[in-house]
Amino acid sequence: MRDFIAYIKGIVMGIYNLMQGMRITMRNMRRPKVTESYPENRETRETYERFRGALEMPHNENNKHKCTACMICMNNCPNGTIQIKTKMLLDEDTGKEKKVLDTYFYDLGSCIFCDLCTQTCPQDAISWSQNFEHSMFTRAKLNTKLNHEGSSLLKKEKKEVQN
Repeated sequence: MRDFIAYIKGIVMGIYNLMQGMRITMRNMRRPKVTESYPENRETRETYERFRGALEMPHNENNKHKCTACMICMNNCPNGTIQIKTKMLLDEDTGKEKKVLDTYFYDLGSCIFCDLCTQTCPQDAISWSQNFEHSMFTRAKLNTKLNHEGSSLLKKEKKEVQN
């Protein structure tokens, strides 16, 4: 007798759960659609100021950047998305060897967009782009070199002290 009551109770609970699911489905079918279309105006589209697309290293018209290769961004990256390679060059002004940026690699595929790299950069050498299209056929295409070929460090102008 107990087994029969448990069997009937299971059937009643199954029908109740089915009706509850159907009620939720019917309620959502009557709601207006909120799907956003893919933007066709990619060139003129404005995103939010705090949008994080992909890292970029701005260069000026003379192919100069602000990165001093201090490696703070690489050390603060939680999963090794940024890889910096440096080389030693002789500084003409002081005659001493100086560490200079050779390559700045960025792996968009492993980036978690935490913003620790741009916040901790003392030179503001890297920033976020507004590019939102990151789909690729292979993961290798997500690895980019941010510094341009033949680029060099932008020298800071010395401020004159006025008496």
